[in-house]
Amino acid sequence: MSKSPGHRKHPGHQVRETRLQQPVEVEAEGVVIATSNNVVRVDEDHAPARYYFPRSDVRMEKLARSQTTTECPFKGTAHYYSLNLGERRLEDAVWSYEDPYDEHQGLKARLAFYDDKFPEIHVRVGSGA
Repeated sequence: MSKSPGHRKHPGHQVRETRLQQPVEVEAEGVVIATSNNVVRVDEDHAPARYYFPRSDVRMEKLARSQTTTECPFKGTAHYYSLNLGERRLEDAVWSYEDPYDEHQGLKARLAFYDDKFPEIHVRVGSGA
């Protein structure tokens, strides 16, 4: 763990984490991939809202770890997973921060879904989730 170089360099950049008190569900092509009452919503400047699920509430058998990683100067190194939907595979559709920077330990080992890049993925928030 360490301090975020992004927050030190750009102190005005906002990455807000909010623990939701309502159910959130991820569905892809009619299959529920994740459902939880323990989701962290991240609102980051210049990015869409993201929902981070605990692994225990995600159907991990639908995910396959890929070799892809990316660096976020605010949150840390993201490790990616492909989402298996029967005969289809959505490459790098899911990611996780295994060891995030100190400021974002609330995201550690949680999973988020690229619902804006993959039209097959739908995130629903609220009582109808």
